[in-house]
Amino acid sequence: MRTNRLGCLSGGGVITAIITTLLIVGYVYARGGLLYSPGPLNAQRGEMLGGVTSHAETGGDCKTCHTAPWERATMADRCLDCHSDLSGQLQDLSSLHGRMMKDAAAITCRNCHPEHRGGDASLTEMDEITFPHEALGYSLSGHQFTAARKAFTCADCHADDISNFDLQTCDTCHRQIDATFTEAHASSWGGDCLSCHDGVDTYGNDFDHNQFVFPLEGGHANISCYDCHANARTIADLQSASQDCTACHAADDVHAGKFGADCASCHTPSDWKDATFDHSRSDFPLTGAHQQVECEKCHVNDQFAGTPSACVACHADPVFHLGLFGTDCAACHTTTAWSPATFNEPHTFPLNHGDGGAVSCATCHPSAFTTYTCYGCHEHNEAKIRSKHIEEDISDFQNCMECHPTGQEHDN
Repeated sequence: MRTNRLGCLSGGGVITAIITTLLIVGYVYARGGLLYSPGPLNAQRGEMLGGVTSHAETGGDCKTCHTAPWERATMADRCLDCHSDLSGQLQDLSSLHGRMMKDAAAITCRNCHPEHRGGDASLTEMDEITFPHEALGYSLSGHQFTAARKAFTCADCHADDISNFDLQTCDTCHRQIDATFTEAHASSWGGDCLSCHDGVDTYGNDFDHNQFVFPLEGGHANISCYDCHANARTIADLQSASQDCTACHAADDVHAGKFGADCASCHTPSDWKDATFDHSRSDFPLTGAHQQVECEKCHVNDQFAGTPSACVACHADPVFHLGLFGTDCAACHTTTAWSPATFNEPHTFPLNHGDGGAVSCATCHPSAFTTYTCYGCHEHNEAKIRSKHIEEDISDFQNCMECHPTGQEHDN
């Protein structure tokens, strides 16, 4: 027995398929495409748009609203062919349609305006479950239930017009939750809730200030937002708050601005009073023993600018100086230690006239610098000096330097 290997592709099968296709196409054409329609179009009449006053008047011509897969145009383009007044709104982000369609990939006309639901069905259908509220800049994720613990409906916030929103709605609802907090919050930040709140509390209790250029550390972490953002009414106001210490601490500045506005050079947020000043930045660097002196010793009554830096301001001229050495203490003294001191001025009498070693002041000036004696070293003693000078017929031998200006025995 011979078998037809082409099966349904035999001549008879192909002819049958062609006849069936022609019958279907003919029926569809005769019915105006209603064979594939999901339901009748809306018949509510309105203004004349695109030559019709209702969708039903298109006569079932699918191409009026629908596009073929190979066309570049979309169904939204078909909508604008008739609703041309919406084109301007879509370019205006302040309008409802403009804000919603800002993300056209996520929202289409059909999301809010479904069709084929019957002649009397509503052409606008928006509910809190399917409506893309986030596209308008306000999320409903934090508003699932009213103060009465009932699910929110559009009418709870928008009444009869979803295109409008009365800010008083926020105040009314939140006073039912916590009247005291709402009153204080509105008093501090004003009543334009949407200027700061977006429904997910981006600037709410969970706001992390440390993610920004001014982290809250130490004492700053415990202050209220209003302390730094007084009278802020918008996000822009919050962001414009000054980050200079003086913006908040000027009234507490005991320095009266004498150290400028860079408070952080001495102070830290942990403890305002625990300050460290780098004295090397001043005209009087602290060296030696000065580093251990308490600030109050030199800066009495918190007076800093104009504090005298001369040594005699703190170190009165010792009595034994008898005012002979002036006020340039640094000529002999160092900050390492007040004594011993080194006399660096030219000395009338050579200090190395003996064995070349260092001679202490007290050796020659045991009581005062205005008098001297030569009996403090060598073989000198008054009895021997008297005897020797009398032998030489010298009776006036008390002023040694008159005859021995260099300290040598045979100067004269």
